[in-house]
Amino acid sequence: MTGHPEIDTSVPHSARIWNHWLGGKDNYPVDREVGDEFVSIFPGQVDIARHSRAFLGRAVRYLAGEAGVRQFLDVGTGLPTVDNTHEVAQRVAPDARIVYVDNDPLVLVHARALLTSTPEGATAYVDADIRDPDAILASAAETLDFDRPVALLLLGILGHLTDEEDPEGVLGRLVAALAPGSHVVINDGTDVVGTPGADGVDESARARAIARYVEAGGIAYNLRSPERITGYFSGLELLEPGVVTVSRWRPEPSPFAEPPEVDAFCGVARVP
Repeated sequence: MTGHPEIDTSVPHSARIWNHWLGGKDNYPVDREVGDEFVSIFPGQVDIARHSRAFLGRAVRYLAGEAGVRQFLDVGTGLPTVDNTHEVAQRVAPDARIVYVDNDPLVLVHARALLTSTPEGATAYVDADIRDPDAILASAAETLDFDRPVALLLLGILGHLTDEEDPEGVLGRLVAALAPGSHVVINDGTDVVGTPGADGVDESARARAIARYVEAGGIAYNLRSPERITGYFSGLELLEPGVVTVSRWRPEPSPFAEPPEVDAFCGVARVP
C-alpha cells in the first residue's frame, strides 16, 4: 500500500466505533456519538466487545501454548487495540507467524504502524475481503505454510456476510486449505440472551441498535443463532466446552459466580 487513505471524520467508521467500545483512542467524535447511541439502545454491547476481546486472548494463548500452533490467520482484524493476536501468540511462542486480513485501508495503515513482530516470528497484513477466500489464501501463503497447522480466526466477521453471500461456503473454502491439526476459532453475534436494553430486558434491543447503526453509516451485521454458529464447525472436532457465550469459553478461574452470558457465541475446533 502506498500513502495513507483519506480519513473522513464526518462519517462514522465501524472499526473506530468498535475501538471506542473497547476504550481505545483511535476514533473521532462522530464514532463516539454513533457508538454511544448504539449503547443507549443496547447497553450490553460494551460487555460483548470486552468479553469478545478476552476470548481472543484465551483462545490464542491455548493455541500457541497447549496446542502448539505457530501460525495464525486472523481475518477481519479491525483496528489494533490491546493484546492483539500476534502479541498474545508471540508472548507464548516468539517464533509465531501471524497474518492479519482486512478490507479496510484505514485498518491496514494502523496495523502496519502499530503491530510489529518479534525478531523470531513474522507479522504480515493482507488487504482482502472475506468474500474472496481464494485471494486471502493466496496472499497469506506468502507468510504461512499451509502444509503445516494454521489457526484460522474469524471473530465477529461472518455476521457481515448475508445468507445470500453464503457464510458456510466461504468458511468451507478457508477450512479446506488447512492442514490436519489446524484449528478454527469463531465468534459471532446472537440475539438470544436477552441482555437489558434501555427499556429493560428486550431481546430485540441489539437488532434495533444495529438497524440504527446502519442508518448512521455503519456496516450491516446479521445476528445468527447459537445453533447456526454450531453448524459452522460441522466436520471439525469441537473442543470443550463446545459452542458457548464468549464469556464462558474456558474463563479464568474465579471464586465468584460464573461469568454472565452475553450475546456473542463462540467455539474452537480442530481440523482432523
